[in-house]
Amino acid sequence: MAVTLADVAARARVSTATVSRVLNGNYPVAESTRARVLRAVADLEYVVNGPASALAAAASDLVGILVNDIADPFFGIIASAVQSELSAANGRHIDGGAAPRTGDGDTRRSPGGGPALVPAGEKLAVVCNTGGSPERELTYLTLLQRQRAAAVVLTGGAVKDADHAAAVTAALTRLTAAGTRVVLCGRPPVSPESGAWEARPVSGTYTDLEARIFQRAVRKAPVAPSPITLAFDNRGGARRLTEHLISLGHRHIGYVAGPAGRTTTRHRLEGHREALSAHGIPDPAHRTVHGAYDRAAGYDATLELLRRDSTLTAIVAANDTAALGVCAALRDRGLRIPGDISVAGFDDLPFSADAVPALTTVRLPLQEAGARAGRLAMGREMPPPGEIATIHGDLVVRDSTSAP
Repeated sequence: MAVTLADVAARARVSTATVSRVLNGNYPVAESTRARVLRAVADLEYVVNGPASALAAAASDLVGILVNDIADPFFGIIASAVQSELSAANGRHIDGGAAPRTGDGDTRRSPGGGPALVPAGEKLAVVCNTGGSPERELTYLTLLQRQRAAAVVLTGGAVKDADHAAAVTAALTRLTAAGTRVVLCGRPPVSPESGAWEARPVSGTYTDLEARIFQRAVRKAPVAPSPITLAFDNRGGARRLTEHLISLGHRHIGYVAGPAGRTTTRHRLEGHREALSAHGIPDPAHRTVHGAYDRAAGYDATLELLRRDSTLTAIVAANDTAALGVCAALRDRGLRIPGDISVAGFDDLPFSADAVPALTTVRLPLQEAGARAGRLAMGREMPPPGEIATIHGDLVVRDSTSAP
């Protein structure tokens, strides 16, 4: 006889609603309660009902695009490219005019009263701005599942938190099991088999148990494809950028890092440190300052770096927006770029070539990556082998760096 949600609730001595919250990744649930529910799930070998989920397969015209900050050009470029591919897939746009002759679309009334053509397969793209909040990210994923979204594109780095990683994995598993196409763009993979659990602690109350539960759910569900991942090579790009500065003769390099709790921050900082280590260059802790990925944080971090170490000859910023703040702080201190201190960024956002001096950076193909994510979300492109592709960046050398 199949194990039910009620069986799990009885075993864990909680309500069925609490079991649902744990399995759905909803907050808040006390750690002791969460551990008890997961233990009951494991003991009873309860598996999410794949066939039942399939009955509610995604059938809406909604496509969700999750971004950390819609005002950040990094996310704006990706989201715009995704949406462009959704429009391209339709072949034509809603427009006032005559009713269709071929019957391949619905005739509806335009706002002005005339007929408007809504082609079959037209998708509504909704950009969900999380503001970097893990809770809001989970809320949007839950809402998109309730709306039976046709596809979800999740952009940007992941939060380095074990509980959140487990909750996101569960949410994406539910989406794919229900027939939603899920694409991760610029984000590490989420399935336990592909190593996205690297952010999880080695020891914990129920970390290993959670992994086994989600692996079993994915393995036994009849139709639940994994999310497709387009991951940026942040480590490799940062390593090449720092190696460029080292090749110019720099040995005292400051680093303006992003928020400490995100995977993009960690991977870019690791690439920077790998380059220093490979050349035997010390990397004292005082030469790294964390902050937001914005101009103000770059400005403040630069003043702090200069206060800590007067020997710096170069500063690397974790993204181009923060690099603008670095340049502004150096100018306000009366320092020349690159005459006194070289500056480098990351991403090659549109303004980077027009900065004064033009910014040395790593170019990520954001437009191309977003377009590819859109095609994958629409099922118009074959997924990469293993459903994971790594997108590399190119070093772009401009006037903001020179020999010390």
